[in-house]
Amino acid sequence: MTSFRTGLRAAAVALLPLAALVPTAAALAQQARPAQELIPRKDLFGNPSRTAATVSPDGKSIAFLAPKDGVMNVWVAPLATPDKAKPLTQETLRPIRSYFWAPDSSQILYIQDKGGDENFLLYGVDLAKGETRTLTPFEKTRVQVIAISETIKDAILVGVNNRDPRWHDVHRLNLKTGELTLVRQNDGYAGFAADDTLTLRLATKATADGGYAVETIGPDGTTAPFLTIPHEDGLTSGALGFTTDGKTLYLRDSRGRDTSALFAMDMASGRTTLVAENAKADIGGLMANPRTGVVEAYSAYYETNEWFPVGDALKADIAFLNEKAGGEWSVTSRDDADRIWTVAVDRVTEAPAFYLYDRKKKALTRLFTTRPELEGRTLATMHPVQIPSRDGLTLVSYLTLPPGSDKDGDGKPETPVPLVLSVHGGPWARDGYGYNGTHQWLANRGYAVLSVNFRGSTGFGKGFVNAGNLEWGRKMHDDLIDGVDWAVKQGVTTADKVAIMGGSYGGYATLWGMTATPDRFACGVSIVGPSNLITLLGSIPPYWASVRENFARRMGDDRTEEGRALLTERSPLSHVQNIRKPLLIGQGANDPRVIQRESDQIVAAMKEKGIPVTYVLYPDEGHGFARPQNRISFNAVTEAFLSRCLGGAHEPVGTDFDGASLTVPEGAQGVPGVAEALAAKK
Repeated sequence: MTSFRTGLRAAAVALLPLAALVPTAAALAQQARPAQELIPRKDLFGNPSRTAATVSPDGKSIAFLAPKDGVMNVWVAPLATPDKAKPLTQETLRPIRSYFWAPDSSQILYIQDKGGDENFLLYGVDLAKGETRTLTPFEKTRVQVIAISETIKDAILVGVNNRDPRWHDVHRLNLKTGELTLVRQNDGYAGFAADDTLTLRLATKATADGGYAVETIGPDGTTAPFLTIPHEDGLTSGALGFTTDGKTLYLRDSRGRDTSALFAMDMASGRTTLVAENAKADIGGLMANPRTGVVEAYSAYYETNEWFPVGDALKADIAFLNEKAGGEWSVTSRDDADRIWTVAVDRVTEAPAFYLYDRKKKALTRLFTTRPELEGRTLATMHPVQIPSRDGLTLVSYLTLPPGSDKDGDGKPETPVPLVLSVHGGPWARDGYGYNGTHQWLANRGYAVLSVNFRGSTGFGKGFVNAGNLEWGRKMHDDLIDGVDWAVKQGVTTADKVAIMGGSYGGYATLWGMTATPDRFACGVSIVGPSNLITLLGSIPPYWASVRENFARRMGDDRTEEGRALLTERSPLSHVQNIRKPLLIGQGANDPRVIQRESDQIVAAMKEKGIPVTYVLYPDEGHGFARPQNRISFNAVTEAFLSRCLGGAHEPVGTDFDGASLTVPEGAQGVPGVAEALAAKK
């Protein structure tokens, strides 16, 4: 739990011989091919030209991420002349993916790890001097930003786990001198919330039943019980943070209801007031006044994301943006005067674009599109669909079809096409509506793409989340199969032309699909996917100690005989002998969440049983592939792999391995062009 306002500001910028198994050449020739020119992988998965625009708190400058010598860095310009931006940060290897402004607008702060190990340190760069300082200069340490104040401009609160890797001690960081002062030693709390004076007010601790206890912190540092959040509400409830005066606490709460609602609590009386609710979706994003911290708008995300005003403060602005943006929009920053906003606009069939919004003038001015290379290209429409599960749940899902395959625009192709079932990670996350690079890439190659929000996905109420408890490899997977069956029944695809692909939990779902339901999928692509749930739980990072009980109750308890039996039975590694179709596995060697062993052990088991597999390993990546050269190279392998399996078009590997760190410990000959590209790799 970070502070309410920290979350708002930071979030704005900011477990994955083949010839006998594939169709004949004659069969491939009859399958769907995209009608339009192939979009190069580098245009879809290379660095965006610019992204993540934010305005400084003083309203004088604008920052964004853009490549410098091929690596994403932070650029800064005067607000009046954004075209005169200059690079401020100097990263030369790993891209910066998240940054934020210091409260006094004098610095850009960002976090960075090494090779994907997720030991994020905090760095600060002075705008005037251009000097970069490591503000948390520790080894094997992960920093958390806990609180940023609107009135205290020279300090923030950070959590650092260099004393005990399980817990983040709270420090006050002087942004001018870099001095760290211990505020509170943490001996078992999952998180803290502070008010605008950077005074700790709340602490959250995991309870034995898998829920959470929220405690107040008094002036002398002692704690007292405040709120109890049962396990069933653990993913849908919690304290968010305070208004600037510290008198009101905002809560997201699903206790006594299904979808989580937004409440405001008066800290003096303890009285709560309902601020916002939605019958279908949990309350999602919030917009709070930069000066007062009062919530002025909220979003609810069912099929699409919608913003609603709280009171009249932003009513006209929301109406204006709804009319003028031409797509879904989100505010990525607001200056302290609350006159200038940066706004991201997503029109699905265009790459997202960023705009400046002047509230006083009611003027929306385009800054840039994130991928100008895609302008003029034919991109695919995404269709929100509601798929019924076999036991009566509604699965909000998203279908993208190859351009030209659906001439009447009804969301069904004229003739069935091969389909890729793309499974999200988490699993306590969700798929959403909007521009999606993976959907666009696969649709351009001639595939339909289906993303199913299976039970356990978040945003649809606690009943839907909790329906996934202990259902890894069971009802969660049934939902995915129900999605495939729906697509076949609708004429989107045929039962023999479906691939499954995903990362993290999506990688697990792929491995499970290939082992437990091997006749349902023609092939699978698993990215950083766990193969053994017992070894997965035994290797989670120490700083996840506070959520350990949640894993036990939602996945299975590896501390009990019964739990270990369940986890063993639900592990793909236990059923590896069932694999009969082509499988591609991608892994980052430094992944702290799904460690390399998870991929190594299933590859070794397949080799022992004489089952072909292609294994791509990146020595400088973690839980996913951050470097664009690595992303492009893996997608080049994936594209050739899918083409051989399903018959879609593919761009030759060519030189897409150049600059990438990939190694192929197993199965390079199993994917067309891979061995040759490896031999020619620079």
